[in-house]
Amino acid sequence: MAKSTSYESKIPDENGIIAYSAEENTVWRDLYARQEALLPGRVCNAYLKGLEALDLPRDRVPQLKDVNARLQEISGFGVEAVPALISPRRFFTLLAERKFPAATFIRRREEFDYLQEPDVFHEIFGHCPMLTLPTYADFLQKYGEKALELDKSYIWMMQRLFWFTVEFGLIRTEEGVRIYGAGIASSAGETPYAVESPKPERRPFDALTVFRTPYRIDIFQSVYYVIESAQQLYDLVTSDLVPIMDEAKRLKSLPPTFPPKEEAGAA
Repeated sequence: MAKSTSYESKIPDENGIIAYSAEENTVWRDLYARQEALLPGRVCNAYLKGLEALDLPRDRVPQLKDVNARLQEISGFGVEAVPALISPRRFFTLLAERKFPAATFIRRREEFDYLQEPDVFHEIFGHCPMLTLPTYADFLQKYGEKALELDKSYIWMMQRLFWFTVEFGLIRTEEGVRIYGAGIASSAGETPYAVESPKPERRPFDALTVFRTPYRIDIFQSVYYVIESAQQLYDLVTSDLVPIMDEAKRLKSLPPTFPPKEEAGAA
């Protein structure tokens, strides 16, 4: 759901193969190695088990058709190559069809540490391990269905829900608070920051508060919401969200907990 990008999508050939250069494969290798070292003890066990089950190549960008086949086998979800930019409706439709929309380009070496747009590393390494968890996959399907049912005036709140769960969510486990959001799991800087830094707030997940919470996409998050289980998310999106959203509209957005954009640099 990114608004702009300087990258171009890679188109699969007639056999579904996407061609990546040696440098692009090296970027994947180096990103993978860095995150693989950072995630243990910080990311939830469901993510680590999912990453192991996917058995992604470490030395090259995986082919989406291979990831799709493996995910279909495990949870009945899948991934689908999309242009760098798609409409919210297309995004929600794919989720409702149990397909995660995945950009096919990978970041340039000069943007190795931070990329505002979601690239194939973020999409596959960040998102797909959690899609091996059936309850989480079911949540995303129902999220897409719910978003398609709602009036357009509620979509910005659904985007906030996605941001604070799928992208930047934390979960409480027996070992402590752990990462499950893809935006954190694919970021070398935000991985330790999200669970160890004293700077951000870590609030218990509450849908009304999430719907009222603004965010910025270009900095480490100032607020994270901590769920108790994936079932909590599924139960939410299978309930009637309209009364909660109407109350959020009535109460209006909470004051930002981050500085205005002109006063802060990108994370």
